[in-house]
Amino acid sequence: DGRSATLELISSDEEPVAAAKPLHIGWCVVDSNSVEKVLPLLNELGVTKITFIYCDRSQKNFKPDYKRYNRILESSMQQCGRSEMLLFDEVKNIEAFIGQNPQTVVFDFCDEVLSESSGIDTVLIGSEGGLSESERALLQKQKVVRLDTPMILRSETAATAIASKIVL
Repeated sequence: DGRSATLELISSDEEPVAAAKPLHIGWCVVDSNSVEKVLPLLNELGVTKITFIYCDRSQKNFKPDYKRYNRILESSMQQCGRSEMLLFDEVKNIEAFIGQNPQTVVFDFCDEVLSESSGIDTVLIGSEGGLSESERALLQKQKVVRLDTPMILRSETAATAIASKIVL
């Protein structure tokens, strides 16, 4: 009749929706409000994992609120259609992060501009105020890049800009 319909599922396919390139961001701990602002953007860009690192200049009173971050991600995933959850991790310092991720490229003040992003799958972003001298000494063997801008970027702006440049 005119008020009902019968549907039959003939077939279905599961096709994961994910970025073409994986990106793991090692992010020195900053204010949770800053992370919350850019988390949907990083999720939409396809960042695979964020590891929070307690750096020398991290404000030690900030603790990542993973329950809140996951609620933000759930909403973001529904809007952008992403099928796999962005992962979170935490390490106590940069030395531990580099030990786990020796291929890390560091985002810091330097002469080398990030022009070619192929092959970069892990990037380290410092906290507000940048990396300390002892951390820079620890990272001497890592490749260090910057974006082609004369501006000094806030941590969350740097995370979004780098993710855009590498993943897209």
